[in-house]
Amino acid sequence: YLQLGHEVAVVDNLSSGNKSNLDPKTKFFENDIRDSEIQSVFAKFKPDLLSLHAAQIDVRKSVTDPAFDLQVNGLGMLNLLEQARIHQVKKVIFASSGGAIYGEQKIFPADEDHPTQPSSPYGITKLIGEKYLHFYRSTYNIPTVILRYSNVYGPRQNPHGEAGVIGIFISKLLAGEIPTIYGDGMQTRDYVFVEDVVQANVLALKEGVRGTYNIGTGQESTVVEIFNHLTQLLRIPLSPQFAPARAGEQKRSVISSQNIFRDLGWEAKYPLRDGLAKTVEYFKKRGIS
Repeated sequence: YLQLGHEVAVVDNLSSGNKSNLDPKTKFFENDIRDSEIQSVFAKFKPDLLSLHAAQIDVRKSVTDPAFDLQVNGLGMLNLLEQARIHQVKKVIFASSGGAIYGEQKIFPADEDHPTQPSSPYGITKLIGEKYLHFYRSTYNIPTVILRYSNVYGPRQNPHGEAGVIGIFISKLLAGEIPTIYGDGMQTRDYVFVEDVVQANVLALKEGVRGTYNIGTGQESTVVEIFNHLTQLLRIPLSPQFAPARAGEQKRSVISSQNIFRDLGWEAKYPLRDGLAKTVEYFKKRGIS
């Protein structure tokens, strides 16, 4: 957004974000999206666009603490949308989930018309977010773009906690630890590189663009395949250790992005191996472990 000439403000409570990731030209507000103080951010910055990426993103945490998940992804989002209405924001872009809201898929890859039967509280609250957007769009005429991401990975990914298996695996391998795979490792995900996701967000800025779009590669990869790719790239001949599967995780997830290709010409450009190589190089250079 900065490279395109826009003025940008970032709101984050730093529970998982890192200020060192920010360009010095951004304005930064350390706030929780659930707080009433968010109104002062809108009053000071007066945004034309709300790009809503703040969220509780950990599926496993949503299972163990669904109330917290709802507070952040439900009430936090509602707080932001109310301020967007009050301050007459001209468009909202929402980072939704291209896997969790569909639940266990019946069609592979799933398109945007696939039934939504979330199998985790995280998926439920992302779907709630989409429903709230429909309300604000139809009632207050606020244009919205919903981007249903598959599993995003790449440089600057947080290697700590439970979210982001690629970041976690690389971090542990570089630290000389053996990563743990939960379940048999045959569960699949659609891994999309962060630079491709950025381009989708750039297209979403354009005047007249609105609607709901999947953002993924249409290709499935198992967790074991990811582990093997990474050990080969790092030249670390290790075998993973396995632990029992965790509740709320889907067995297969892969999405079709044909609609955004048809409407806006977007498609994922990075093959998995190339994206993983760029991610590994970033972690090695930064010494992240």
